[in-house]
Amino acid sequence: MSVLETLLMAAVLSAVPLMLAATGEAIGQRSGLLNLGVEGVMLAGGLAAFVAVDLSSSFVVGLGAGACAGASIGLGFGVLATRFAASQIVLGLGLALGGAGLTGFLFRERYGLTQPLLAQGMERPFDGAADIPVVGLMLFGQKWFVYIAVCLVVLAGYLVRRSRAGLVLRAAGDSPFAVEAAGIDVSTVRILAAMSGQALAGLGGAALAIVEVGFFAPGLTVGIGFIAIALAMIGRQDPWLIAILALVFGLLRGAGTAIQLTDLRIQTELLDVMPYAGMLLLVVALGRRVRLPATLGLAYHRESRGA
Repeated sequence: MSVLETLLMAAVLSAVPLMLAATGEAIGQRSGLLNLGVEGVMLAGGLAAFVAVDLSSSFVVGLGAGACAGASIGLGFGVLATRFAASQIVLGLGLALGGAGLTGFLFRERYGLTQPLLAQGMERPFDGAADIPVVGLMLFGQKWFVYIAVCLVVLAGYLVRRSRAGLVLRAAGDSPFAVEAAGIDVSTVRILAAMSGQALAGLGGAALAIVEVGFFAPGLTVGIGFIAIALAMIGRQDPWLIAILALVFGLLRGAGTAIQLTDLRIQTELLDVMPYAGMLLLVVALGRRVRLPATLGLAYHRESRGA
C-alpha cells in the first residue's frame, strides 16, 4: 500500500463523520434553527453507538442507537427553540458543554479507567476490487457504512434542493410567514428538521466511534462538531457541496496519517493541527460568500406577522 493510497483511503473515511454532522446541521439551518451544540450531539451519538455495539455485537444496532440519540436531542432542542422560544445560542452552548460532560461521566461510570476497544471490525464488502492502482482502496476498500453515508448525503441533497419537502424547509428559514400562509405549522417543520438533522449528527458521532476509530473516549470529537457548523455555513446548507468540503478536511487528516508512514520527522501535534488550520483558512477564504437563511437563529412568533 503506497502513501498516496493510504492518504486517499483515510481521507474518505475521515470525511464521513464530518459530512454527516454538517449535513444534519445544514438541514436545521435551512429551517431557521442554529444549533451550536453539534459537538455534544456527536459525543452522545458516539457513546450510545459504542455501548450498543459492545452489548449487542451489532454495528447496525450501534448506528441506530447513535441516530436515535441524536434525534432525541434534536426533538428537545426543536421544542424548546420553537414552542418555548428559548435562545438557540444558549441551548446550543448548553448542549455542547453538557454533552461533553455527561458523556464523559457516563463513560467512566460504565468502563472506569479502562479504554475498551471493539472486539470486531466492520466488513468491507468490495474489498476484492481494491487492487485497482491508486484509487482502488479509496473507492472499494472502505467499510460498508461509508457507502451508506454517501447515499444518505446524496439523498439529503436531493430532498433539500429538489423536493416539495425541501421547498417547505427552505421557506421555513427564509420566509416563515409564507409557510404559515400555506397552512403549514412553522414550528412543526422546524422540529422535524431538528430531529432529522440531529439524527444525522448523532450518526456522525456513531461513525466516528465505531466505524473510523473503533473506540469511544471522552472528548473524542476534538472539535469536529464545531467544524461541522462552519462547514454547513460556508457550504451554503447544500449537502452536496458540504460533502466536497468534508472531503477536503478528510484529505488534511489523512495527510497526517500518510506523513507518519514516511521518513519525514514532523511533530505529531503539528500534524493533528493541520486539518483544523486548513479549515480555518477555508472559512476565511469563503466566508464572504456565505448566504444564511433570513431567520436563522430567530424564534418565529405568529403574532409578529402583522408587525
